[in-house]
Amino acid sequence: MSKRAVLEVIALDIEDAVAAQAGGADRLELVTEMAADGLTPSAATVAGIRAAVDIDLRVMLRLADGFAAGDMARLLRVVEEMRAAGADQFVLGFLDADGGVDLAAVERVAGALEGCRWTFHRAIDRAADRDALRKQLADLPGLDTYLTAGAATGVDEGLPTLLAEYGRRGEPGYGQTVLVGGGLRLDHVPPLLAAGLDAFHIGGAARPQGWHGPVLEGAVKEWRRVLDGAVDQSRPGLTGADLG
Repeated sequence: MSKRAVLEVIALDIEDAVAAQAGGADRLELVTEMAADGLTPSAATVAGIRAAVDIDLRVMLRLADGFAAGDMARLLRVVEEMRAAGADQFVLGFLDADGGVDLAAVERVAGALEGCRWTFHRAIDRAADRDALRKQLADLPGLDTYLTAGAATGVDEGLPTLLAEYGRRGEPGYGQTVLVGGGLRLDHVPPLLAAGLDAFHIGGAARPQGWHGPVLEGAVKEWRRVLDGAVDQSRPGLTGADLG
């Protein structure tokens, strides 16, 4: 039997989390302030969601818009707060002013996570050299996933890069899961699955009413059906984009 594809959904609150789990999500990314592309939620939100659902949660560690680490002392305090609230998986990614990975910042945060699993997020899509970034981070403890569209503009442009990087699995820096997200549509899924990629991340696609509306269980179920191979891609209406 083939392995079930992973579906990760962005959740802003308990309502989102419950709907996403009911729709078939395997994991949630917890954030706030989507106007800033997703910042760290409150510890109370994390604790409440942890109590409400039993699927995996990954908590964003990002204090301000952009990809600079910012106040490192504050960031490390936030790590402590999130762990006290029950978080044991995380999402992060820091670049320097030249578009290179801020290795010192990433190493400090990874050290504070003490082996917790984490995703390097779409900062990789803004990096000056994706290959160099991957190789610099190759041996960091806990890093098991890259969230990427393959390009800053989204999966439409980044699809060749996603396929090429997946083809390098096993090389240093390419052992992590490729979690596809950013401009992801349902019609992208069949070729990605056919190539072997099996992890997908959606935000706006789970919210037909936009970011001011909630995650809808039915929208997540539609993605789950496609990922499980149960939907005919010739059906109309399967073009909802992930704007997150």
